[in-house]
Amino acid sequence: MTHSFNALMHEFPMVAILRGVTPDEVVEHAQVLLNAGFRLIEVPLNSPDAFTSIRTLQERFGDQALIGAGTVLTMPQLTELVATGAKLMVCPHTDVELIKAAKVAGLYAMPGFFTASEAFAALHAGADAVKLFPAEALPTINVVKALGAVIPAETWLCPVGGVTPDNVKEYLNVGARGFGLGSALYKKGQSVETTRANAEAFMAAWKAYQK
Repeated sequence: MTHSFNALMHEFPMVAILRGVTPDEVVEHAQVLLNAGFRLIEVPLNSPDAFTSIRTLQERFGDQALIGAGTVLTMPQLTELVATGAKLMVCPHTDVELIKAAKVAGLYAMPGFFTASEAFAALHAGADAVKLFPAEALPTINVVKALGAVIPAETWLCPVGGVTPDNVKEYLNVGARGFGLGSALYKKGQSVETTRANAEAFMAAWKAYQK
């Protein structure tokens, strides 16, 4: 992988979350995401046979995209992720030791946080981005605005949960810099055509914001 996390996020700052995807369908869904412009894809570890999907994506698309695991909770899971060759670790929580271990292993780390204290702990541990999760549990626009006032401006502050093409602009206007996209992009069992349409809608929202 020649591109850095920062470079890919600058290009299109949205991480595709394929929660529930199966190994026999993951390539087709990932291909339409790549065609739409996505360059960061994670398979949460509570998906069926997730590491098989991650290995498959890394082998097939590792030269085009940053592939990773989501819902990483333990050191053994991190070890297994490292073995796949994928370079992105995403977790729902702030585990300083897990973040540090991921960085030592040469991975990019995108941990979840819910408070300013957790965000700063994650950044101090070396996180490459912080995901506000679950964003839909908060009056999120105001929270993002408040956090953006204290978190360093260069931080990839990424709401995850409840993000849609319709509210991307609102989030970006108050200080969000990227997103993790869950069910508004991909739901377990949906068709590849639906994934394509959803991906194109998010890309259109990003392009509209840039104008």
